[in-house]
Amino acid sequence: MIPETMKAVLLTGHGGLDALEYREDVPVPRPARGEVLIEITACGMNNTDVWVREGAYGSETDPGAVSSWRRGRSTLTFPRIQGTDTVGRIVAVGEDVPESRIGERVIVDFSLYNRDDDSLRDIDYIGHGRDGGYAEYTAIPSENAHATSAGMTDAELATFCCAYLTAEQMLERAQVGAGERVLVTGASGGVGSAILQLCRVRGAIPYAVSTPDKAEKLIAIGAEAVIARDSEDLVAAVEDATGGAEIDVVADLVAGPMFNDLLRILRPEGRYTTAGAIAGPVVSLDLRTMYLKQLQLHGSSQGTRKDFARLLGHIEAGRIKPLLAGTYPLSGFHDAQRDFMSKGFVGKLVVVPDAKWDAAHAPRR
Repeated sequence: MIPETMKAVLLTGHGGLDALEYREDVPVPRPARGEVLIEITACGMNNTDVWVREGAYGSETDPGAVSSWRRGRSTLTFPRIQGTDTVGRIVAVGEDVPESRIGERVIVDFSLYNRDDDSLRDIDYIGHGRDGGYAEYTAIPSENAHATSAGMTDAELATFCCAYLTAEQMLERAQVGAGERVLVTGASGGVGSAILQLCRVRGAIPYAVSTPDKAEKLIAIGAEAVIARDSEDLVAAVEDATGGAEIDVVADLVAGPMFNDLLRILRPEGRYTTAGAIAGPVVSLDLRTMYLKQLQLHGSSQGTRKDFARLLGHIEAGRIKPLLAGTYPLSGFHDAQRDFMSKGFVGKLVVVPDAKWDAAHAPRR
């Protein structure tokens, strides 16, 4: 029996944590034509949730403006239920969707492609352009709900989608290949730790930039070595870590003051790829470094349908593993996001609807 109302966290506008309201009277959506209704069992947290709440994406003409800019237009309206990394079970279907889908365990591809090809020029995402997974139910396009039999808990499965799809597209755009050395900044976060694992899947050799206290965990998930992000001379520290071997690709999620050093670290004809800038999005670029070294610079966001298909294949084949750092009940969302922003963990934090909390924490058999 599908209820009329549900519990959900509503983003009511740009601002602090008080812009997020836990409500118990939100109408349960009904699936439209071509859609499915998912009863949510887990939803992973991401930086994009925080940045959208804070209005940190700005606009093309004013990077410091509070804006909901997305590919040149606004698709964000309030109130909005955020949450991209949704896992659950299909409990109802709309017209043109086979009823045989009811009961499927699914992982959600959060990207709203808006095109039939692989172009990402008009992409949006669930949790921004339409409601997402910080709730008990969500209605999404059927094509975005992928059945899975992956042998892990729903909370573990919810650690993958946004971070790993973003990471896979970064590596794909930079054409990372076997044997290449990749320097990864922000390596302990969701996307950074995903890059470490996905580099190893490709046969590439990742080096992590992080803090010394996280070194052991990062090496355990694939880092060849860990370079302290506060090194007095980052260029020299990377050269020492690689034994003088060249860095082919920089996968940067930090930017800020270290940006020019990252370009200096790259070998001639090296590639720089970014999908975030947690230390500051507005950087000082010495164009001489870029053009004299024949560098390629790639901006990247989300991923394509093909990227998601590869990612799901890696998950189900066990080539990558979940990095679940903690779970929180949906009613404790403020605590979850506060801990998320502290960055005192490696991997991902996941939110579980209160009604599913006991099942999510039952002993594994």
